[in-house]
Amino acid sequence: MSSFPKPDARVKALVASLAAVAALVTLVVWRPAGIRSVILALLCVVLGMIAGVAVAAARQAPRQARGDGAPTDDSPAPGGHPVDADTLEALDPREVREHRTVNGLSDR
Repeated sequence: MSSFPKPDARVKALVASLAAVAALVTLVVWRPAGIRSVILALLCVVLGMIAGVAVAAARQAPRQARGDGAPTDDSPAPGGHPVDADTLEALDPREVREHRTVNGLSDR
């Protein structure tokens, strides 16, 4: 077991972006010829991709794991409806069908 904590996605994104900027500055200032310029350019691209993926991972991390606030259990799932199971049991299927036909929607 390691005594160092595992860095989160925001730290990884920051380190990768700083390294990409450093490689880009080195490429622009030093202007190496030949294979060294290709290696530095590829290093910039790879570090930029790592930073982008780390930023995307930080955005998709759950709020509770990031410490931004309360868990988001009250919000419905993507594509779901904000109706709980008790409300669905209380609904009369005939009234739902009538409501659909009144609003111009059909079951089929």
